[in-house]
Amino acid sequence: MKSLWQDSEAAKYTSPLELRVYTSRLLGQESELVLHGGGNTSVKDQETDIFGETHEILYVKGSGWDLATIEKEGFAPVKMATLLKLANLETLSDTDMVKYQRAAMTNSSAPNPSVEAILHAVIPYKFVDHTHSDTVVAITNTENGSKKIRDIYGERALLVPYVMPGFILARRIYEIVQSVDLNDYDAIILLNHGVFTYGNTAKESYERMIQAVSLAEKYVEEKNVRLLAKADKQSVDLLQFAKMRRDVSVLKGTPMLARVSLENTAFAQLANVGDLVTRGPLTPDHVIRTKRHAVVLNGTASIEDYSQTYRGYFANNENNGLTCLDTAPRWGVWPGVGTVSFGANAKDLGIVEDIVSHTIAAIQIAEGLGGYRALPEKDIFEMEYWELEQAKLNKATNKPLHQGKVALVTGAASGIGKACVEELAAAGASVLAVDIDKKVESLYTQRNILPLLCDVTQEAEITSALQRGIEFFGGLDIVVSNAGIFPQSMQIETMDLQIWEKSMQINMSSHLKLLNQTAPFLRLGLDPAIVIVASKNVPAPGIGASAYSAAKAGLTQIARIAALEFAPTIRVNVLHPDAVFDTGIWNDEVLQKRAQNYGLTVEEYKRRNLLKTEISSLDVAKLASEMVGSLFAKVTGAQIPIDGGNERVI
Repeated sequence: MKSLWQDSEAAKYTSPLELRVYTSRLLGQESELVLHGGGNTSVKDQETDIFGETHEILYVKGSGWDLATIEKEGFAPVKMATLLKLANLETLSDTDMVKYQRAAMTNSSAPNPSVEAILHAVIPYKFVDHTHSDTVVAITNTENGSKKIRDIYGERALLVPYVMPGFILARRIYEIVQSVDLNDYDAIILLNHGVFTYGNTAKESYERMIQAVSLAEKYVEEKNVRLLAKADKQSVDLLQFAKMRRDVSVLKGTPMLARVSLENTAFAQLANVGDLVTRGPLTPDHVIRTKRHAVVLNGTASIEDYSQTYRGYFANNENNGLTCLDTAPRWGVWPGVGTVSFGANAKDLGIVEDIVSHTIAAIQIAEGLGGYRALPEKDIFEMEYWELEQAKLNKATNKPLHQGKVALVTGAASGIGKACVEELAAAGASVLAVDIDKKVESLYTQRNILPLLCDVTQEAEITSALQRGIEFFGGLDIVVSNAGIFPQSMQIETMDLQIWEKSMQINMSSHLKLLNQTAPFLRLGLDPAIVIVASKNVPAPGIGASAYSAAKAGLTQIARIAALEFAPTIRVNVLHPDAVFDTGIWNDEVLQKRAQNYGLTVEEYKRRNLLKTEISSLDVAKLASEMVGSLFAKVTGAQIPIDGGNERVI
């Protein structure tokens, strides 16, 4: 690992806190050090209050901030005097520690201080850095790990056996620094946890961290430890995978996403992989995201077996009236195929996937150094059932309507389809955004939207899109079948049969092909539902629109039959929009001509319905989102107009 410090860049920052932000971000660029919010940093400085009194302040990373992107506002200012008094206490619950730290802040709008704020305070240096280096922790997670650490650092590192984070760890470090001179050491190594470095300048503390991690990396390299080479990716049984995701969701009690990582196929092919992934997490901090160990996905009963094992783990360790968490796994290995991650939403899924990737690399390092050993389950249990985590169970949270659900929307690059993608994503769904237009690939950058280039008239392209989408999010719960075109107006006796066939192919047959391929996955989904976007032209066709009206009428009939055939598992309902003017069908010229035909202004034409209102793509999307949600849980086979009230339809 190389230092990223640049004197020219550092010179731009004048205050200690600005330099603290600078080096924190340097650390945050290295995921191997601070994976997903792991680690914390601090700086000690002085602050004058409104009474003119000066206080020594610890600015420590606040809860919820990531070192890679942290700003000055991400550091909580806490009075050092209070922190040092807390350190002098013989005992203190972590709940009270958090409360008193919060009370000692000089800015009530700042985030909660790190639970390691007291630890930072008792280290008598201006700057303190703390990371969870994968390499260092992997070395400590081996037989005689502490001896290996001593071999690496000699007497220049202070070794501390594992102590659970929080007040107990802070108190332990406080006791140690009373009896040693930290000038004799370059780092503090917390076995099975991480590394602390310190200095009187930001550069000194930061570069000590880089040096400490580099020494560990050099040790691994000298031992000729190598990670597995990439193996050929295996084919995924998508239906089996969708069932895994459903079974995990049922255990969790809420919809979960799943992702299979085929980059880890070589690891999944190891003969002892089941043993390796059930030894425990790389560091106890990960247990909140990953649980104690992985599930080995080697049969239909494996997820339920995991649940029973977890209940036994809870029973073996619980002795204080704790509430058992859900018994669903958060990651697993699919022998011969790859690793699988589970998450409540796209962000959580990505975090678990990254932790898994780092964990299996660390396992390989540890195996190359004599064998991977995690902490005993008692220590892992204490972290998973930490009082601060248990307290979160009592806090009510309002989950988005579709959190954990997977939706597929066709015609996603514009108009109603684009609005449906955005509305479903805003309501918590992870969305497969499907369109033939290449702009769909650059239109969406959110982590919970996967753009897929696909011609829905081609069965092979639908198959390919579903393959990618289900590997990425784990299954399918919602389909908004929306793709369509509005062919040019043409009366029957002058009909261009190519236009007729194209309309039938896109506006009707493509939807049948989509239902044909998505239905098996929807049957394995969670409260699965389909919305077909048809048209007002079904109940009220217009002159010159036979190619469009007939195709949409056929589509509606397909939807009605689907409602009959897919029941009781899958709900199927139809939307009949009219005059949605913010779609690609309409432009200023077309609107002007239509308005003139009716003797109306453009604005009058847009509102030529009983409610005198304009219908937008967003209006349709909001209704579609509700129709696939709990509000319509007992509705199927319905045809709902969204047209402001049309006399001919009524």
